Amino acid sequence: MKISGKSATLSGQTTMTKPGSEGRFANLLRLGRRMRRNPLSTAGAFVVLALTLIAICAPLIVRHSPFQQDLSSALRPPGGDSWFGTDEYGRDVFSRLVYGARITLYIVGLVTIIVGPVGLAVGTAAGYFRGWVDTVFMRITDIFISFPSLVLALAFVAALGPGLEHAVLAIALTSWPPIARLARAETLSLRNADFISAVKLQGASPIRILVRHIWPLCLSSVIVRLTMNMATVILTAAGLGFLGLGAQAPSPEWGTMISAGRRYMIECWWLVTVPGAAIMIVSLAFNLLGDGLRDLLDPRSE
Repeated sequence: MKISGKSATLSGQTTMTKPGSEGRFANLLRLGRRMRRNPLSTAGAFVVLALTLIAICAPLIVRHSPFQQDLSSALRPPGGDSWFGTDEYGRDVFSRLVYGARITLYIVGLVTIIVGPVGLAVGTAAGYFRGWVDTVFMRITDIFISFPSLVLALAFVAALGPGLEHAVLAIALTSWPPIARLARAETLSLRNADFISAVKLQGASPIRILVRHIWPLCLSSVIVRLTMNMATVILTAAGLGFLGLGAQAPSPEWGTMISAGRRYMIECWWLVTVPGAAIMIVSLAFNLLGDGLRDLLDPRSE
């Protein structure tokens, strides 16, 4: 009798695990079908994945140090040992481009880590509490949104001083308002829902309601917005680097590379074309990835 009870239990556990595995497999199939319907988003995802792998494996990819100078090989055109040519100091442009991917991902990742929680917290608090909290938070948000992001970032960097970390902080300070407005709009549509009322009747505190019930429902929209915002972050960082307010020489940041190569852009086109093309491709890839995530995370797209 004991053996039969154990076998019955094991068979019951087996039958219980099958629906879950089948459900996960069905979700993966549905995800694959959606991605096939949007090849541009798939291409954007592959570019972002390739950028990440290049940044991680940079020492294994390049053959020259991005900081190694060789004046005898200065301004050499693409070809031979230097795939993308050399700059005015004889540094390999391809090596600097690859290591610049690390700086780009560092900026994007750090800004996202700062902007996501701040925008989500401000927006959900304003939408849930309403009243003076909503008024104060939204008026501050409106002040930030009223200025172009690059102009506001320039003002913050001018106050903080040039440097990569200061540029990241300035970009983060100008990037959270759109996230906050989106989170507020999502919260306004959820605060009067029946399940929120039921949680209130159970005695849950406002903080618990926000963290446990409203934040998870806002995450999909916030993730999509953050992904599409990465293109703006890259362009702003490149603009600050071009103006000498972001990453400083000899850092291989793409905007700094364009700034250094603009003096030779007529005779040596590769100095500005290569990093400029990298900025364009990566920015476009993040936009396409954001479009794809919006379609994947939106249940109405079925």
